[in-house]
Amino acid sequence: MWRLAYGNPEDQRSAAGEIRLLAKRNADNRVAIAEAGAIPLLVGLLSTPDSRIQEHSVTALLNLSICENNKGAIVSAGAIPGIVQVLKKGSMEARENAAATLFSLSVIDENKVTIGALGAIPPLVVLLNEGTQRGKKDAATALFNLCIYQGNKGKAIRAGVIPTLTRLLTEPGSGMVDEALAILAILSSHPEGKAIIGSSDAVPSLVEFIRTGSPRNRENAAAVLVHLCSGDPQHLVEAQKLGLMGPLIDLAGNGTDRGKRKAAQLLERISRLAEQQKETAVSQPEEEAEPTHPESTTEAADT
Repeated sequence: MWRLAYGNPEDQRSAAGEIRLLAKRNADNRVAIAEAGAIPLLVGLLSTPDSRIQEHSVTALLNLSICENNKGAIVSAGAIPGIVQVLKKGSMEARENAAATLFSLSVIDENKVTIGALGAIPPLVVLLNEGTQRGKKDAATALFNLCIYQGNKGKAIRAGVIPTLTRLLTEPGSGMVDEALAILAILSSHPEGKAIIGSSDAVPSLVEFIRTGSPRNRENAAAVLVHLCSGDPQHLVEAQKLGLMGPLIDLAGNGTDRGKRKAAQLLERISRLAEQQKETAVSQPEEEAEPTHPESTTEAADT
């Protein structure tokens, strides 16, 4: 610990790297390292200009956070602002591991609030856009967890996450469909999120996922569609034109429990919409032709 606290950069780099590896190996090491007082020292090194020390420190904190008792100690040591700074400015490896650390810490509900309030969401959206495949997945899992808390949904939407997610749905070989649909299913319950998804021409993709997706993707696509169709039948009409009914009936009978519930909600809305259209057609009387007065015709001709 002396080298970590007082050593020169080379000593600190070596000590942080050793702690990173020890914390990765087993649970006993994670407990022992925390008890030895390493967490505040590692937090202090997150702001170092040395990128390698930064990488080792944030990754050591990630490995230590696997121990449930260490999560609170890491947050209490003031780690989140430093982790967010690494997420913004660090090397790609450090940014990825910072995102994974935030995901690990956000398992505790109160930490979701703190992490969102301290500015983690915009740089996570940036990483989702420009990271490596692993970086995108780390960012997506962190965003998913954070957006479970209602107060973080608006932050993610305003950070521009929805256009990125809808792009990942249709990007060939993105490998991010599962994550994108899961996050969209959460954000579609937010009024701003619903409006942006609705204007993004996502309905054809959602129908296709209900038709051919994995069980989890089918249920999430149906969940997004349920929110889109709430109070606005145009998306439901579009989905029907795209052949929604067959896949929806199949999902209602063979999907996951949640998938069956979402399919049943959509089928009920389709039935209600058909009933409303029928009532409207029946209640509309045939319009009578207005009589044309000779004098008005003459006036119009003279004008």
